[in-house]
Amino acid sequence: MKVREIIRWRTAGLLLAMLIIVGLPYIVTLGNSRDTELATEWVTHSAEVRSRAYQVAYVVHDSEAAIYRLLAGDENDPTRARAARVAREVPDLLRQLRLMTRDNAEQQTLIGSLESSVNGRMTLMNQALARLQRGDRPGARQSLRDADDLFGMNAQIAGIVKNENTLLTLRQSEAQHQAFNGRLVLSITALAQLLLLTIIVIASERQIGQRRQAETREGRAVQRSQLIFQAVREPIALFDQDLNSLLVNNAFGELYGLDPQARSQPLSQIGDGAWNDSVLLQRLSDVLLRDRELWDHDVIQRTVDGVDRHVVVNARRLRQQDTDAPALLLTVSDVTTRALAEQKVNELNHQLEGKVAQVSDVNRELEAFSYSVSHDLRAPLRHIAGFVRKLEQHLGERVDDKASHYLEVIGNSAQRMAQLIDDLLVFSRLGRGPLRLQAVDMQSLAEEAGALAESGHEGRRIVWTIAALPMVIGDANMLRTVWQNLLGNAVKYTGKCEVARIEVSARHGSRGDYEFTVADNGAGFDMQYADKLFGVFQRLHRATEFPGNGIGLANVRRIVARHGGRIWAEAKPDQGARFHFTLPATDVAGARNGDSGP
Repeated sequence: MKVREIIRWRTAGLLLAMLIIVGLPYIVTLGNSRDTELATEWVTHSAEVRSRAYQVAYVVHDSEAAIYRLLAGDENDPTRARAARVAREVPDLLRQLRLMTRDNAEQQTLIGSLESSVNGRMTLMNQALARLQRGDRPGARQSLRDADDLFGMNAQIAGIVKNENTLLTLRQSEAQHQAFNGRLVLSITALAQLLLLTIIVIASERQIGQRRQAETREGRAVQRSQLIFQAVREPIALFDQDLNSLLVNNAFGELYGLDPQARSQPLSQIGDGAWNDSVLLQRLSDVLLRDRELWDHDVIQRTVDGVDRHVVVNARRLRQQDTDAPALLLTVSDVTTRALAEQKVNELNHQLEGKVAQVSDVNRELEAFSYSVSHDLRAPLRHIAGFVRKLEQHLGERVDDKASHYLEVIGNSAQRMAQLIDDLLVFSRLGRGPLRLQAVDMQSLAEEAGALAESGHEGRRIVWTIAALPMVIGDANMLRTVWQNLLGNAVKYTGKCEVARIEVSARHGSRGDYEFTVADNGAGFDMQYADKLFGVFQRLHRATEFPGNGIGLANVRRIVARHGGRIWAEAKPDQGARFHFTLPATDVAGARNGDSGP
């Protein structure tokens, strides 16, 4: 037996040596050939990417030049065709660029920025053509100048070309390095042949000695396993096909009053009849005869110490080492303490259900209180506002400037109090209503909120930069409120800027979630007061500077917290602010289905 094993081992070693000697040079040569082909393909690919990028710039500038010629009076058909070629050719060129660089995230970002700039320039170029058709040549020139000022694209073109050049240089360097490695491997292959053959011969001679040592270690391992078997605190026993004991450990002997060194005993007689259960014995016989494993069979046994114990029995069939006769491996777990603990847990759960019912009653009382506040406080406010109007009508022309001012302050205060009550009720409802979880497109919500925030400020110059945003799992209406508050604040607090710049971006956070950022160049705030930023009715600016009730960011924090995220801000006075909030990534958020409270 041992001679045959040694022969097989040597044959396997020789085959392995031949495989390495013959196969390794072939693999290295094949790899070098593939690397050369790949390097050639990347050179061509990089040249095509640079060509497409330069072609985009050429077409855009050529169309702009054609529009300038139209402004100068050259209105022939070729010039008009050149002015319109940007709309025909540039989208397809940008699509080709995206496809060619789809495996490069940095290039995709630059192409996205280039596409935004090109779209902006195309919009203003179309505006210039429209103004030219109306005869507004100064307006057309201004549109072209705005296109060049607001939507520069030379930096993006240069960045795309620079990235391709850098990638090409790296790939060429890597190809050279791999070629050197291939030559090095081929050089040492001859030495490897001799070394492998020498190792095989020496290993063959050492195999006999190692096998003797292995047999010695095996004997020691068996002895150690016996010691471990006896030292295990879990009761374990081995029985033959007639359920007579073959081997038991100390824990089994102590539990059932059996001497581990005693002769074989029937299972039904062990432990003063603790195992004399017809159902259990039948199931153990099925394990032996039909190879059915017995898992977590609960039974209550009275052991030799006179204590009723709750035990869990597991059993499986084994083959004895010396014969093919089946054997039964039996393990016993004393779960009396666990059963008592489960009973205690059930009692605590019952108490907890009572507490939950009490909390539900409190929540209903709070809802009733909110309704009462909403109803009872609004009535006096309506009376105040109504009697202010009646007092103005009663006094008529006898109202002097001071009295008129007092009446105006009273009326405005009543209106503000009513608004604060409404905002407080909205804040309260955000914490009680269930989440309606679904897939939410954050890109659409952000763009919608941006358009809504800008709709009331037609005369302002606002430059939006909204990056690609991911899908999340959440309540669409609540997340829409988050974007409306954050982007609305960004528009509001950039009101004193000549050109407001608002950026929206997203990235993977350090905790496996998504981190969204809204940045602006507005008024900012002092970070020493940041702890008040998300409080109810807390404001860091005077109402005369920036209107508001101080409830929006509190709503945002509550919504984000209910979705399992967090929110924070960074800012400097007069240097803008950056608001960050996180939401679980899609696969993580999906596990939170059914969450209905903070």
